[in-house]
Amino acid sequence: MPKVDFLFDFGSPNAYLSHLVIPEIEKRQGTKFEYVPILLGGVFKLTNNRSPAETNAGIKNKGAYQQLETQRFIRQHGITRFKPNPFFPVNTLMIMRGAVAAKKLGIFERYVDEVYRHMWAEPKKLDDPAVLKAALLESSLPADRLFELVQTPEVKDTLLAETQRAVDRGTFGSPTFFVGDDIYFGKDRLRDVEEAITAAK
Repeated sequence: MPKVDFLFDFGSPNAYLSHLVIPEIEKRQGTKFEYVPILLGGVFKLTNNRSPAETNAGIKNKGAYQQLETQRFIRQHGITRFKPNPFFPVNTLMIMRGAVAAKKLGIFERYVDEVYRHMWAEPKKLDDPAVLKAALLESSLPADRLFELVQTPEVKDTLLAETQRAVDRGTFGSPTFFVGDDIYFGKDRLRDVEEAITAAK
């Protein structure tokens, strides 16, 4: 079975939509995606890239088409829990460090599910520490312990290292997927990802 990596940042709505579809692929293929937290702002700096909100600004029709494409994806996969975050763009440094900390605490999957919920299903301003702490407590996650760990050099360095490694592998944005060493970018490549998994079995 090939190794399948999902490089994600909570700030990407397309990564969230991918997260909702990944379980369908895992069930069909009998595989497990490895979630790899990266800092999208760091990726942009390292690759001289910018967010779609910046690059598409002022381009007639492109934003409207991308919204149409997103709605098609949502309908295709029966997604019901997605809302644009009114506080977008949200600085994700704290919550991405939190993902690294959650791995250390053995609560990574639940942390990812809950932070995604608070970001894109029931949107909140998660770069406000008070809002973030309240959201974590609402989700019965150890907010105080997470807040302690995100300030440690080990957690900070791990996130930086994963971000650099992602760029070294070819990443320039999120969501990015790797099936073995083969890279795929964007939620619309999930079909190709699944085909690659099938071919590699």
